Formats: sequence, C-alpha cells, structure tokens
Amino acid sequence: MPDYSAAKRLLLDQREKLVRQLTELGATEAGDLRRDLDFGEGFSDAAAMTAERTEVLGLVDTAINRLREVDAALARIEDGSYGVCAQCGSVISPQRMEARPVSALCVKCKSARR
Repeated sequence: MPDYSAAKRLLLDQREKLVRQLTELGATEAGDLRRDLDFGEGFSDAAAMTAERTEVLGLVDTAINRLREVDAALARIEDGSYGVCAQCGSVISPQRMEARPVSALCVKCKSARR
C-alpha cells in the first residue's frame, strides 16, 4: 500500500478548516443550524433576514458536502482503496490525487458522468 500520510495530513487539515467554518456559520458538523442564531427581528427586516438565512444555508450546504468528500477520502485511506477509481477500479493518476485529494473517480469515469 502506498504511503498516503501527506494526503491524510492535508485532508485532516481541510477537515479541521471545514469544521471551523461550520462553527463560524453557526452550524454543526451534521449541517444543523444552532437554535440561538439571530438573523434579525421585526417585520421590516423579514426580507433581509430571509436573504441572510438563505446565504448561510447555502454556505453550510457547500461546507457539509466538502466535509463529506473529505471524510470519504479519509475512509478510503484507512480501508486501502484511496487512489483507486470507485467506478472502474483503475489507479487514479497521482497528478489528479495531488490536485484533488478527495477524488474517488479517475478522469475518464468522472468525465463520463457529466
């Protein structure tokens, strides 16, 4: 099994940053917003509150999806399937893994999915 310790460190660092981002947005790792978040009060602020909440939910959703990708890549490192295409079983190029450490598909399979 190749040594993926550098990739693991990078992924763990990304995970830490994503969890920190979620905390700053007022969300849990599961994507739930804290109940104590204040998006403003009053009828006149309803539109602004809705817009801000929608923006926060979009940022949380993006962070959660990235966190899931990171966690899946870390799981693949642990089970020995990291760097192997989940669709065709080919080795994913080291250049792709370096550029996008969360990759689960080789370029050919990823391109076919679009």
